Amino acid sequence: MSTEAEVRRLALGLPEAYEDLHRGKPTFRVNKRIFCMLRAPERRPRSGAGMFAALEADRPVALLKLEREDQLNLIAGYPGAVTPAEYAHHGWTHVWLDATDEVTLALVIRLAWVCVAPKRLSKA
Repeated sequence: MSTEAEVRRLALGLPEAYEDLHRGKPTFRVNKRIFCMLRAPERRPRSGAGMFAALEADRPVALLKLEREDQLNLIAGYPGAVTPAEYAHHGWTHVWLDATDEVTLALVIRLAWVCVAPKRLSKA
């Protein structure tokens, strides 16, 4: 089982990654592009909650931007832990932290970072 603190530690450990807010939600970015997002701290479902609106309020979840092939492979390889988001066709993917170990979480966060990082960083 992974935690939001682990998401934060793993995401911020990547080159040039930083934390910012987007519509009240903690996001992790590289080169101003979001690669990972956590649910807003209050976790109350409400209308207009965007990509987290239809999710269970009590389960810890991260939303990551993945290449389509990576997304499909992870969904198939980790059923119940990795699921497509409402905007799945754009690569947005839910990773359920209570169903994910730290090794898998690190892999998925790294893939999300590579998806949006400048080539000069992702090739290094």
